[in-house]
Amino acid sequence: MRDEDRKVRSLKRFRGAEREAVRIANDRIVTLNPPPGGHSLPLMVCANFDGVNLAAWAQGNEQLIHELLARHGAILFRNFDAGLLDLAQFVRTISGDLLEYRERSSPRTHVMHNIYTSTEYPAHQAIFLHNENSYAHTWPLKLFFLCSVPPLQDGETPIADCRQIFNSISPKIRDRFIQKSIMYVRNFSEELGLSWQTAFGTTARAAVVSQCHEAGYEVQWTGANGLRTKRVGQAVARHPRTGEITWFNHATFFHVSTLEPELRDALLAQFGEEDLPNNTYYGDGSPIEASVLDELRQAYKRAKVSLPWQAADILMLDNLLTAHGREPYVGPRQIRVAMSEPCTEQPI
Repeated sequence: MRDEDRKVRSLKRFRGAEREAVRIANDRIVTLNPPPGGHSLPLMVCANFDGVNLAAWAQGNEQLIHELLARHGAILFRNFDAGLLDLAQFVRTISGDLLEYRERSSPRTHVMHNIYTSTEYPAHQAIFLHNENSYAHTWPLKLFFLCSVPPLQDGETPIADCRQIFNSISPKIRDRFIQKSIMYVRNFSEELGLSWQTAFGTTARAAVVSQCHEAGYEVQWTGANGLRTKRVGQAVARHPRTGEITWFNHATFFHVSTLEPELRDALLAQFGEEDLPNNTYYGDGSPIEASVLDELRQAYKRAKVSLPWQAADILMLDNLLTAHGREPYVGPRQIRVAMSEPCTEQPI
């Protein structure tokens, strides 16, 4: 499809959403702005006055918000009064209880009310696009990011439409992953990455084994106090509300080849492939071809959209429809994260 045609279709979708917004909200408290550059996401909902409480506005516009999120996959709320308590109140209003971060894969700090820091990786490192916990037994349907302190430079949270990613991958590769699924191999140790105690929230080995077996993991204790897990998961998911099929997995994100070359080479030299913190394979354990991984990375990059953060921004994502990442940044950056609505794998 030509870029011009894509922009026209995007504008038509937005105009339909705008008419619906007027019909349901029937106020002038907010303005709906279309996604930038003819993209499908994010829709921008901007408060027109100072002091507008997002949770209070959302309470009377819940249906509208859910419809717009299903259409766009991401909504950026801007110019609202938004702190940590406001974030918690908004999540409860629109999406229910905030979830505890379980089956962890990245270092985070609990702030309050199941609100966490965003992934605490060094500022100079980029974080590749991914869907939250798509490697795990359960994952959140919705994600909420609050910008408490914007970075001085860069540090965007790029997002990408997973429906677009799915459609841009060659059918041959898609079908191969759908048929074979994906194997996630993870090693937990005190040397590198997360310990199993942190990842599973317990110091009891028996409790870890019980959690893993319930979630479909193979478990192997390694070394003095290490743990290796293997789990086979689906490569795609069907949205529980829209019925759409999306590209939803950690195949690219966890694969060693996605790391920066210097870091990848250092990890392989020190640990070897078997003991890497994370890696992915086809579900039968066979390696994923380098050419396939290159195509997957390009599919994510083609779909990527980035917007600079502003203080008090809240970015709401449908985790099945939208992948997210992080750009390197300069200066302080405080992005807080909340999750809601647990989901599990369903047959396609």
